[in-house]
Amino acid sequence: MIKFEHISKRYKSKQVLKDISFSIKKGSLVAIIGESGCGKTTLLKMINRLIKQSSGTIYIDDKNSSTVNEVALRRRIGYVIQQTGLFPHMTVQENIELIPKLEGIAKDQIVEKTKKLMQMVGLNSEDFLDRYPTELSGGQQQRVGVARAFATDPDIILMDEPFSALDPMTRSDLQDELVQLQDKLKKTIVFVTHDMDEAIKIADMICIMKDGDILQYDTPENILNNPVDDFVSSFVGKNRIWSSPEYIKVSDIMIEKPITAIKELSVLKCIDKMRQNKVDSLLVIDRETRKLCGMVKARRLRGVLDRSEKAEKFMIEDFPILLPDQCILDALKIVTEYHVSTVPVVDEERTLKGLVTRSSLVTTLSQQYFDFEGGETE
Repeated sequence: MIKFEHISKRYKSKQVLKDISFSIKKGSLVAIIGESGCGKTTLLKMINRLIKQSSGTIYIDDKNSSTVNEVALRRRIGYVIQQTGLFPHMTVQENIELIPKLEGIAKDQIVEKTKKLMQMVGLNSEDFLDRYPTELSGGQQQRVGVARAFATDPDIILMDEPFSALDPMTRSDLQDELVQLQDKLKKTIVFVTHDMDEAIKIADMICIMKDGDILQYDTPENILNNPVDDFVSSFVGKNRIWSSPEYIKVSDIMIEKPITAIKELSVLKCIDKMRQNKVDSLLVIDRETRKLCGMVKARRLRGVLDRSEKAEKFMIEDFPILLPDQCILDALKIVTEYHVSTVPVVDEERTLKGLVTRSSLVTTLSQQYFDFEGGETE
């Protein structure tokens, strides 16, 4: 874990960071994002003590980082920067193996690890190890930079806008590979970027900075759905959530209090309840637990002669359901594939939480187009 406690940084009369306090969980990928000059790179470089704070303390695994030898600290923290930082007079192999050799690791272990690292970043050892950085494309150089950062198997990786100078396609590929690597290796990665799309794509948590302050530190989902102020809303982009529909949860669009009936309610009262609430079906729940038992539909009840009979006798029990944390894409898929107009939302215990209707989906999707087409007039 990395913990920032009341961190500030001042250069003469300029205050770069102002009383920064937050924690980064072990094994998570945190993106620090903000406009140029907001202090994000300064904060990153304080982790490996390339920049010293004016006040405050940084803890790494509960140990004050200022008490650790600088060289030893930096050797145990991987570091990837925009310009790759590869030594041009060294081959790819020499670049990757530099720190392991300084650490005194056995030569055969180093060679074996280097080949594994090259495979990890998608480069063939035989084709690339003897080349020099100038013989590689920008994307290939960054892959080598990532491999070098992992060479000593560090617990922490710092990445300072590593993909920003690459073409969009290469950048997207490397973002995908980073996500896959992180999913497998679970390193603590601190990633500085100015690109919100990139942050949303790769990060577990996003830290949005402005003028040396943290405005919001939260999950991508919460930042997209609940920006803390107008600056964050503007920075995120009003319609950006539509480029990440997986962050629109069923709980965001469901009707929270759907019309229900208990199992013991008569057919007559069910029909009357539907008429009063202008619906054509009722969700049948257990009176005590509110667990979903089934669904009764108007077209089935209208043919019942004895309307004193209980709803339970005529309810259907086989129908699709959704969980609150599923996304809008799951809801669309169910409505489309099953040709249904309503989908109950339940928790893991099958307690009724809400209802997604075809009309609520249409309303949500229509709002997307309204925002895009009408946004300029606001």
